[in-house]
Amino acid sequence: MKEWKNGEEQGEWECARERKTERSEMGLLSNKVERAEIKPGDHIYTWRAVYTYAHHGIYVGGNKVVHFTRKKDTSRAIDSFDSSSISSSSSSGVPAVCPTFPDCGFHQPNSGVVLSCLDCFLGNGSLYSFEYGVPTSVFLAKVRGGTCTIAESDSPDTVINRAMHLLRNGFGNYDVFENNCEDFALYCKTGLLSLEELGSGRSGQASSLFGVPLSALLSMPFKLLAAGPVGMATVTAGMYCANRYITDIGVRKDVVKVSMEDLASNISVRHSRGTITENSSDATTNAASIEEEKR
Repeated sequence: MKEWKNGEEQGEWECARERKTERSEMGLLSNKVERAEIKPGDHIYTWRAVYTYAHHGIYVGGNKVVHFTRKKDTSRAIDSFDSSSISSSSSSGVPAVCPTFPDCGFHQPNSGVVLSCLDCFLGNGSLYSFEYGVPTSVFLAKVRGGTCTIAESDSPDTVINRAMHLLRNGFGNYDVFENNCEDFALYCKTGLLSLEELGSGRSGQASSLFGVPLSALLSMPFKLLAAGPVGMATVTAGMYCANRYITDIGVRKDVVKVSMEDLASNISVRHSRGTITENSSDATTNAASIEEEKR
């Protein structure tokens, strides 16, 4: 058994163990990280409205995040995955004007892709890192969707280039189920787009939203054979995990690698209501300065 030189050393070790245990337990839901741990090109997110939904974005360095929002909310540089009944200010508490970064909230006209500082992106929430290339067992062990994927990420430089390209050119119309902030971050990280409708949402977050009631419905015949509430819960949980797995972008067969140059035409196929803002001119001064800072 380890002998401690003094009580202070033992106290520090116990605190470190508690923090490790807490993060391990949180890993079943999501992957909480410290700011010093994130790197340019990382896919980050933060929970909003008491863990009702999460907002996703790409950290591009320099304390800046590129993310996708509803166009009407871009002045506040935040997103609402939920319905319009939850207001921007109440879900994050972020002021309309950032007191720290003058370019916070920058976006092209008619585009929902926004550049924000990390503080405004997080609002009052904590910082989480989206995980890529996770084993199937780890993916299925996650209770909450929209936290990881089996798909592999591209290089950080490629991810940042995609995010900055979309900041200049847009990512179509925001749709809570078919073209949301998680879809944006997934494309930046992988270049993958789904071209078919599965009816259960494209992102892991949307899939989970549909997955619980769908799993309960689909498992209904099996419940008649299940032995009591425990059996019912087991069957429903199994259906829920299966639904999450088959809709993951790293498993689905209907996804293709789409270049940034071909993105506009592919999004029009992927989402009939989504249109890319054709803004193919050179970057504005703000966007150019951001990319120069990144280099």
